[in-house]
Amino acid sequence: MMKKTFRIILLFLIVVTFRAPLSGKAADGRSTLPFRPDTLRILAVGNSFSDDATEYIPSLLESAGIHNVIIGRLYIGGCSLQRHCKEYEAQAHNYMYYKSGADNHWNVQKNATLLDGVKDEPWDIITMQEQSGYSGIYDNIHTWLPQLMEILKRECTNPDVRLVWHETWAYAKNAYQHPDFPKYGNDQDRMLEGIRSCVQRLQDDFDIETVIPCGEAIQLARASRLNNVGEVPADTRAYDLTRDGYHLSRQFGRYLAACTWFEMLVAPTVGVPLSKAHSTLRDTEYSLSSKDARLCRRIAVKACKAQRAK
Repeated sequence: MMKKTFRIILLFLIVVTFRAPLSGKAADGRSTLPFRPDTLRILAVGNSFSDDATEYIPSLLESAGIHNVIIGRLYIGGCSLQRHCKEYEAQAHNYMYYKSGADNHWNVQKNATLLDGVKDEPWDIITMQEQSGYSGIYDNIHTWLPQLMEILKRECTNPDVRLVWHETWAYAKNAYQHPDFPKYGNDQDRMLEGIRSCVQRLQDDFDIETVIPCGEAIQLARASRLNNVGEVPADTRAYDLTRDGYHLSRQFGRYLAACTWFEMLVAPTVGVPLSKAHSTLRDTEYSLSSKDARLCRRIAVKACKAQRAK
């Protein structure tokens, strides 16, 4: 009887030991994602690229029957890590603050400050990203990311907030009109490699465990039938899953990015797989076929699986 009791206690301790990191700290001390919270709260602190990536998340949540996720996004077009820090210091009212709650519809506050968004909810997850033109240049990230991380940790009302990096995408191959593309020799592959290198280095330097691999997902999709390369002239601005050479196309690009966020943050936290999020944006002018939506979901899962394996 005593041996049986001992085995039960031992089994319990093993289960607790291996489950604890799901809602606390990983073995190496990094923060893990929350596990099955009553309400999951995610805030994106970014720019127009986070605007692109999160726009369709409420639609995915609604189609999956999820009503306990709050999504917020604080953005200024072209905002860099440095500018976020400067905006905080000045308490300037230059942000657009979007928030979606139980109704899965966006509500908008104009002329917001950084703190208007950061203190609005006890956020479980706050995502960060660099201005797209500097997303593959590590010196800028290394200089300003520590300050922004310190601000977010200090000002968020949730002491256990997890800070996550949003990996953005390389520009279209023909984005020659963008003033930052020459930093990468007007070469998409070179820009992508710079972004990948920065992600790896910032994870090592700042112990950021979770990365949303939108850059990888978009690049995978560019090699699929979702891309319009070959179907439109190479000098058009709507090219390579973008609508202007750098912002995502409003159909496949934005949908795929939202799927990637869902797969990386929502699915493991809430416990609802991306396959349940079957939205096709049917009531919008950017609706896509069920077949194309499934392909986007498969690509998002593939990109996230590869990221988790790193």
